[in-house]
Amino acid sequence: MRTVFVTVGTTRFDELIETVTSSEAAKALKARGYKRLLLQIGRGSFFPDADSCPELRLEVFRFKDSIAEDMKQADLVISHAGAGSCLEALGAGKPLLVVVNDKLMDNHQLELARQLHTDHHLLYCTCSSLTETLKMMDLSVLQPFPPGQPKTFADFLDKVTGLK
Repeated sequence: MRTVFVTVGTTRFDELIETVTSSEAAKALKARGYKRLLLQIGRGSFFPDADSCPELRLEVFRFKDSIAEDMKQADLVISHAGAGSCLEALGAGKPLLVVVNDKLMDNHQLELARQLHTDHHLLYCTCSSLTETLKMMDLSVLQPFPPGQPKTFADFLDKVTGLK
């Protein structure tokens, strides 16, 4: 069953969960052949029920010891722009759509998403453009993230966050 896995990590990003389970977004996912929507909602207060997204089989959880198996089984990962979540999805070799939380102050997440998009490793958007991105996205342009280069990624993060 073609699956979309959505993760917000340990954060609270209700706007992403609300947007991805909206009727418009669910229809866009269904039109692309996805049947199952698996949501990791972290500390969020919005907990959608199965009836809120009738176009797709909806499963929701807050936290697990590991989401590696969920990523492995996913055909598409939609994630917040946290570095750990991005690295895990890219390391799993999954197509990745990053949704930047544009309400955060001093948003290094945008810089991270923009650079990884420039390097053709992911697509990115905000909640306000998520549905349109789901309709128009071309996953064939994505290139695998080179494995086994944690130092390169750490140096990149230092540069993006201004630590170097």
